[in-house]
Order: sequence, then structure tokens, then C-alpha cells
Amino acid sequence: MPIPRNPRKEWLHEIIFEADTPTGKVFDITLLILIVASVLTVMLESIDSLASRYSRWFYIIEWGFTIFFTLEYFLRIYSVYRPRKYITSFFGIIDLLAIIPTYLSLFIAGTQYLLVIRALRLLRIFRIFKLVKFLKESSAIVKALNASRPKITVFMFFILVMVIIFGSIMYLVEGNQNTGFDSIPRSIYWAIVTLTTVGYGDISPVTNLGQFLAAVVMILGYAVIAVPTGIVSAEIIRGEGKEKEPSTNTQACRYCGKEGHDDDAIHCKYCGEILNED
Repeated sequence: MPIPRNPRKEWLHEIIFEADTPTGKVFDITLLILIVASVLTVMLESIDSLASRYSRWFYIIEWGFTIFFTLEYFLRIYSVYRPRKYITSFFGIIDLLAIIPTYLSLFIAGTQYLLVIRALRLLRIFRIFKLVKFLKESSAIVKALNASRPKITVFMFFILVMVIIFGSIMYLVEGNQNTGFDSIPRSIYWAIVTLTTVGYGDISPVTNLGQFLAAVVMILGYAVIAVPTGIVSAEIIRGEGKEKEPSTNTQACRYCGKEGHDDDAIHCKYCGEILNED
């Protein structure tokens, strides 16, 4: 049975979810500015000299942002006909996570710094300003990563076996308290750091055999970078030319929340519901 249209929900949905109208564009730009301001507030609060002088103001400002984003979150839920679709969507989850840390800070001190997750909400800037080229490229990368997953999984399993073997051998060669190789897990940690070419230097071999093994691991470390990069690059090249140009239409379905409809679309291509009465 079709869900009857609600004029108030239609009006709110047009403002909150769509950027093709003047009011929708103003709302979205204002939202982006507030998101940036809230993230900067959290970052400034982490500076001790500022926190000691303006802690009360930071507290008030953070709660002001949180109340606004909480109200916005519930208005988004109210303005859609199938709230569960929005709540379980990517942006729905991000919008919820963006307000939880402040309420959590009432019980667990310091959790308000997790508010930096609000920066993920800035991903909406690509839709608002119709930067479809960037959206297309990001989609190509995601698809390439998904297509490469089986090969990369096998490769990562091989790497896991390698670090366990090299870590265990290095423990036998260098194992003592003075060099830092005091256990197999610590030696495996060294193997991971060395194989990934990070090289913290907090643990290093001192014997000739240990240094020789370290050199072997360092050389093998280049494969850790080259192999996954080659796999993903091949999938990206294979996928080039297969994708059509995405639509610049920012209209979101009032039922399933999906975007990317054609400009002349009447029905949602994902759920089949009517997009416009006209």
C-alpha cells in the first residue's frame, strides 16, 4: 500500500536532503560550516593552554553544536517515509556517531574528542557542489578494492606467515633482554615494522646473522608495497571506460534515501517509488 504524502515532510525533505533548491543549498552550506566549526572546536580544546582558560566556553559551544546536530538528525528521520532506510544508511550512521560522543562524555571523561568523526559528514560536499567527477573516481577505487579483495587476502595471509617465521627466527638468533627481542611476539612486531619499511628503530639486531636476516626482510618489504599496488592498479585500469557519467541531480528518494537519479526521472530506480508528483 502506497504511503500517503505529507506536505510538512515533503517541505522538510526538500530542505534537508536536497541541494537543488535555494533553501536546500543554504541549509547544506550552513551545515558544512557548522561541522567545520565543531571539529575545530574539538581540536582547539585539546590544547592545554586554551582548555585551561576557555574550558567553560568550549563546553557550552560543544553542547550547542550537539543540540543542533541532534535536532537535525531527528528531523532527517522525521522527513523520510521509511526512517529505517536512513538510519541504517552510511550517512545515517555517521550522523548518529557525530552526536553520541558528547552525551557519552557525561559518563566517560574525554570521549568528547571523538567528535572529530563529524569530519566524515563533510563528504556531503561532493553532492552539494555536484563534484560528480570526484564521486566517480572514488567509486572506481572502491570497486577496484572490492575486485582485488581475494588476491589481496591471499597475499596478506602470506605476509602474516612470513612475519611469524622471521620473527621466530630472529628470536632464536637475537633473543635476550638487551637487544629487545625478549619474546616471539616482540620479535614478530619487529618483523612487521621492518617488512612494512616503517623502521621505528626501537628494536634492532646486533649480531651479524641477525643483521643479515634484517637485510633480507627489508628487501622483501618492497614487495609488500609493490604487489598490492599492482593488483589494485590493474583492477582500476580494467574498470576504466565501463562507468557512465553519473547524474548531477541531488534529489534523494523520500522512501529509500538513494540518490543519483536522472534529471527527468519520475520513479526511483532503486525502490520504484514516485520521486515527483509532476
